[in-house]
Amino acid sequence: MQSNSILVTGAAGFIGFHLITKLCKLGYNIVGIDNLNDYYDVNLKKTRLEILKANPNFEFHQVDLTNQKGIHQLFEDHQFTYVVNLAAQAGVRYSLTHPHAYLESNLHGFLNILEACRHNHIKHLVYASSSSVYGANTKMPFSVHDNVDHPISLYAASKKSNELMAHTYSALFNLPTTGLRFFTVYGPYGRPDMALFLFTKAILEGKPIDVYNNGKMKRDFTYVEDIAEGIARLIPKIAQPNAAWSGMNPDPATSFAPYRVFNIGNNQPVELMRFIEVIEEKLGKKAIKNMLPLQDGDVPQTYADIDDLIREVDFKPATSIEVGIGNFIDWYLSYYAVKK
Repeated sequence: MQSNSILVTGAAGFIGFHLITKLCKLGYNIVGIDNLNDYYDVNLKKTRLEILKANPNFEFHQVDLTNQKGIHQLFEDHQFTYVVNLAAQAGVRYSLTHPHAYLESNLHGFLNILEACRHNHIKHLVYASSSSVYGANTKMPFSVHDNVDHPISLYAASKKSNELMAHTYSALFNLPTTGLRFFTVYGPYGRPDMALFLFTKAILEGKPIDVYNNGKMKRDFTYVEDIAEGIARLIPKIAQPNAAWSGMNPDPATSFAPYRVFNIGNNQPVELMRFIEVIEEKLGKKAIKNMLPLQDGDVPQTYADIDDLIREVDFKPATSIEVGIGNFIDWYLSYYAVKK
């Protein structure tokens, strides 16, 4: 591999697919790994992979993050400059019923990545965290400079743990790490367990949709292309120590070590009922709503403070839900028409 090569884990995943597409266009050499598990439709993952394989500067290996030997061999075989860790067991609700999956993938798997980065002199590890780490916090907008010590799902706890693990490696081994807290990502080739996919499918089939907290929810819905752009800009922005950091008044988003945390969100919360309205408008069909209480592990509102992101890479996600949902529905109708 040439220099400026990047390892992207979770390559067949939703965000991984869009990020790799962007990075290939930018001229990076990409190695992608994925375990192709069956958490959701494997055929969708394989479709994404087939599209990615059309890029001459992309190669794929089917490897599980928990395969310590396989991960270390991969790092030895390729002299990566950067690593982007997107592979994880996703989903708040799934963590209520399948807790062990989160410890295996999100903690054991991430430890293998950290160890491989440490021993192979990686210039910068960028990894996916989540807006769910804000947990019981209610001060809006959510700021990376606020403490996040009250997670309300195991998924959130695993992502907070990733940030703590990354800090440890930044402090002990001078490994530059940057954690990215994504806010409700959506768009074409999206995950079938996410609201937009579930709602679109149910409305088209004339089935009811589950609307939690009786619709009194707000989410900082963030279009996947904006997420990919933010990640791509941050990869070469290697995390630096904060000279002004003080243990007397510790800033959670920076450190005496080369460690950073950023929010990537649309900075514009949307009411769930408005989100549903836009889907209805694009489909030309009304939803049958099954109103339900707030579910365990869910929070009523998310809202990203992205001042640090704007300051660092001069980028602000700005795709409206009207445009983003329209793009998703165009893709959905085309993709599933072909698949029928």
